[in-house]
Amino acid sequence: MTADQLERAIRETLSRQAAVPRPCTVDPAGLAIRRATRTRRRRLFTGTALAGMATVLVSVGMVQLSPQAGHPTPPTVVLGDPRDSSWPAPEPVPGPSGGTSRPSLGPAGAAVDLVVNGTLYTSGRTGIPLGVVVADRAQRVPDRGGWLVVGAPTVAGRALLSVHPDGSTRVLLAGAEAIAVAPDGGQVAWRDGDRLSIGGIVGDQLVAVAGTSAPGAAVPVGFAGNSVLVRRDPARPGYALWHPSAGGLPADGWRDVIAVHGALPDGRLVGMVPTGTPRRPCLALLDPTRALATIRTACGPNLSADGPGGVSTDGRWLLANGRTGSSGPTGALLIDLATLDGTPAGRPAGPALAGAVSWTPAGTAWYVDARGGLVRVRPDRVVAGERAAASPVTGVEPTGRPVVVTDPAP
Repeated sequence: MTADQLERAIRETLSRQAAVPRPCTVDPAGLAIRRATRTRRRRLFTGTALAGMATVLVSVGMVQLSPQAGHPTPPTVVLGDPRDSSWPAPEPVPGPSGGTSRPSLGPAGAAVDLVVNGTLYTSGRTGIPLGVVVADRAQRVPDRGGWLVVGAPTVAGRALLSVHPDGSTRVLLAGAEAIAVAPDGGQVAWRDGDRLSIGGIVGDQLVAVAGTSAPGAAVPVGFAGNSVLVRRDPARPGYALWHPSAGGLPADGWRDVIAVHGALPDGRLVGMVPTGTPRRPCLALLDPTRALATIRTACGPNLSADGPGGVSTDGRWLLANGRTGSSGPTGALLIDLATLDGTPAGRPAGPALAGAVSWTPAGTAWYVDARGGLVRVRPDRVVAGERAAASPVTGVEPTGRPVVVTDPAP
């Protein structure tokens, strides 16, 4: 199929869908075609892959448009209207009494929510299928408001799914290249084509409020208050903060930061920066009010430059991967952040992290290792010299890995 034929087919399909009047200030077909063209140029897909991308984007549904007030920028496109979506909304799966049981967690019990084989299993032993979304990350919404699930990357991009306690689901966003959700679940940032956007999550609605151009391979990776933490390139150091209320991403705002693992209760960020000769990753406190300026550095444990990590709810502990020489991660290290004024030591805490860390308010950390086992880390036991072991999660598909659901920020 040629590009002209594809364009005519898309326009004809969308013209039939537009027979029922809906408020729309732009040409949906043009948006879909331009999006498919950008994706083809960026990913060097063949003509067949381009047609598949266009079909997926059209099937997601109509678009929600919300231009930023007072700024002459193009409207941000959010694919997947939760009120009129062609994505399926799966029904809740009954608990053990209905014949569907939670995967076996061994000694870990049922103290944490998990996503296994496309189903979200709650600590109350309820299973909720996620339908078309294969989870990459998941987090609870405060006040028992459900869960937000970020999908793994696909040919059509990533999706953001809202999961309700009653088992119903809604697709809030689809087709994004990268998605970052605020710790409290109230905001989401994403990259689509050459744009960075930020939106508020209100119920089952995603309201786009700001957007700016995305330089190079920059992607949103987190939040610091109402600002978006942006990584310049996954292959090299470089982070910046985007303040949507101040306009675009500053060209000179990049800091030589390797990773950011979380925030302290006072808002300062815990990350890693390269220091010394030869350069090595060292812990750092970063000031989000001064464009991620380094407040303090502390070199001690040998840390892995890449990979996940997490700061405890009270800001006392950091759980991150260590390494030896040029080898990959050798295991998880527990670091007492109260010792950053001196030379902190990393205590062996368990096997290497392979995903997000979920710190509970009680001070226990949960994560999944490279073999798909579930690990529970209690700092008091690690300080006493005990190294946590992984508990097997049975029933996991060979190509899958459990995803630990993180708790909302306090």
